[in-house]
Amino acid sequence: MDTVKLTETGAAKPSEIKKKKWKILEMRELNLMLILLVIIIGLSLTNEYFATWTNLRVVIGSFSLDGIAVIGMTVILISGGIDLSIGSVMCLSMTICALLIRASVNPWLSALLALFGCAVAGLIMGLLITKIHLSHFIVTLCFLGIARGIVYALTTGTPISLVGALKDLPAFRFIGQGQVGGIIPMTVIIFLALAVASEIFVRKSSLMRLVFYTGSSEKAAAFSGINVDRVKLATCVTCSLFAGIEGIIYVNKFSGVPVSAGTGLEMTAIASAVIGGVSMNGGRGSVLGAILGLALMALVQNALTLFTAPPFWQDLIRYLIVLGAVLLDALQKNRAIRRMA
Repeated sequence: MDTVKLTETGAAKPSEIKKKKWKILEMRELNLMLILLVIIIGLSLTNEYFATWTNLRVVIGSFSLDGIAVIGMTVILISGGIDLSIGSVMCLSMTICALLIRASVNPWLSALLALFGCAVAGLIMGLLITKIHLSHFIVTLCFLGIARGIVYALTTGTPISLVGALKDLPAFRFIGQGQVGGIIPMTVIIFLALAVASEIFVRKSSLMRLVFYTGSSEKAAAFSGINVDRVKLATCVTCSLFAGIEGIIYVNKFSGVPVSAGTGLEMTAIASAVIGGVSMNGGRGSVLGAILGLALMALVQNALTLFTAPPFWQDLIRYLIVLGAVLLDALQKNRAIRRMA
């Protein structure tokens, strides 16, 4: 991680942070784009099924769903936190929405209530972190099990089917199963809208600068007059809300709730963000970089599937990629420390 000049209070100068941040991100994003281009060309030449619309549609569909959770994870990682509960919170959102729809509640109201439940979960986690000073890791790890436990309690471990209910709700079903122009899935449109809005917000918003400063150094941010607890609380709620949004789309797309939905989503989101240049130590990252990291993960997974690699090889390679990204982040940090010495 590159260093920046500090003020007398120890806080980094905003101009220096901004200059270094964009330099790092642009380099990482450009490198990822080149790697993705090479992989796409290579797969197109070596596998006849890769470039087919059927295969690409599957990849894009999966990518767009997971991408929503990646956006939320990016924000909380930039603040210096982490959220291991997003997969369970996503499934909780699906469960609340599905059960309310089956109880004949208006589907849009059901979705809003499900998102409210996710926001409450994020708020509780944020309060435990900021008021009782528990670590993000411990709190969100516990909520990974708590949210999943609530799902099992509400469903008795039985999948929920909404095939019949959604037939009578075409407008609501469209957000998960509809296509724009008969070609582009609506899920992709929603994801792109959220991604573009989030990227602009992360790069341009003064509120996100507070998140960057908090992630760079909580003490320095506090000395600068930033309400660190409020920033951390907001990022916890934001991450849970994005997981909830993914859950609403997921329950539409698949017309039901498999109680195992979201398992492993936290690893996918963290890995994608770190590969895309988001620092595990906070203070650095972008939505674009994280999405490019997710694209790399999706292409690697698709390549392994197309070449019929055994499942254990798929997991091994995926986690080796994650380890490589974390090691790269650590090497950058150590290099920065040596420069300061």
